[in-house]
Amino acid sequence: MNDQMQKGMAEATRLTQQGRLDEATAAIQRALGGTFVPQSSGDTDEPIEVPSWLVNESPQGPVGSRRAADLGPDAAAWTTPGPNLLTRGVQRPSGMAGGRTASVPEGGRFVERSYAGGAGTRSYKLYIPSGYTGQAVPLIVMLHGCTQDPDDFATGTGMNQLAEEHTFLVAYPAQSGNANMQKCWNWFQSSDQQRGRGEPSIIAGITSQIVDEYNVEEDCVYVAGMSAGGAMAAIMGATYPDLYAAVGVHSGLAPGAAHDMSSAFTAMRQGGPVVARSGAGRREIVPTIIFHGDRDTTVHPRNGERLLAHLGTADGRNGTSARVKTRRGRAPGGHEYTRFTYHDAEGRALVERWSVHGLGHAWSGGSYPGSYTDPKGPDASAEMVRFFEKHRR
Repeated sequence: MNDQMQKGMAEATRLTQQGRLDEATAAIQRALGGTFVPQSSGDTDEPIEVPSWLVNESPQGPVGSRRAADLGPDAAAWTTPGPNLLTRGVQRPSGMAGGRTASVPEGGRFVERSYAGGAGTRSYKLYIPSGYTGQAVPLIVMLHGCTQDPDDFATGTGMNQLAEEHTFLVAYPAQSGNANMQKCWNWFQSSDQQRGRGEPSIIAGITSQIVDEYNVEEDCVYVAGMSAGGAMAAIMGATYPDLYAAVGVHSGLAPGAAHDMSSAFTAMRQGGPVVARSGAGRREIVPTIIFHGDRDTTVHPRNGERLLAHLGTADGRNGTSARVKTRRGRAPGGHEYTRFTYHDAEGRALVERWSVHGLGHAWSGGSYPGSYTDPKGPDASAEMVRFFEKHRR
């Protein structure tokens, strides 16, 4: 980080501590030389997607669920919505701009719950489709981007409508402003990149809580996210490959791309370093579908390539070089795209990378009035569901 940026970030920190948040945001923009300019998405106001600062950081300790040996001993405590949400330090999602909430398909239910564990407490919303009558169904966990909330993200991605069509559960964990001022998942903090600790343990705890509460089909649990949520989804796949059968990363970054705020800005601006997988994760790739716009000025498109390298598809880290099939196309009336499909030696399509030409920092094929959306497609939500349905552990 150069001297100008260091001075700018120091000034932004001082202004934040004084509660002058608008001035702090302006200081960040000046420090970055105008690089992080919000992408236009119709008449939707889009905030700048930056890591932000941690506030009132939760204790970093193990957290548990039904898999006590993996997640820890104390994650079972949770409550349905009520006054104790505030006393436990959980903020209700604020909803979309203007107080709008996500529309619910006829017969479906969109319920709010909360989860508490050793690393902290978070609320989340769960969509239950009308076709769910107790039979085993898949589960997709959706992680929103900065300043978003479950209702906003559900509206923008249209995932509830797909859940109604295909009959699966969708969970939307909500990041709290107490953990990050802009409600970003803290993907750039080392303490939130580890199994059994920090935010990964909270998200895993929410996932396991739903598996305990509902009849979730075995080996059909998936996680996906956008931007900061996409970076955290990649971390979840790396730290809990036994829990998630496949991962979707939209406009995100690879695990280990940053370890603090300074390196986070560098990674977002020019692409993070290539960080090799280690341990069990090095032996087997978790199937992953990646979407990124080639006009993204918030999270550099190079980060999609870095995620490929992290997974090992680009260098044959699993013994033989992955075979690549390339397809070019155009969404009807919308953006052109290039899809790269990486196959293993047995011919299984383990990784897909979609480069959407002309797309900025927005969910491809998303819907207004959800934020960070571009309806010109291709439909990232539908493609992720298709990819997930092909990958049952």
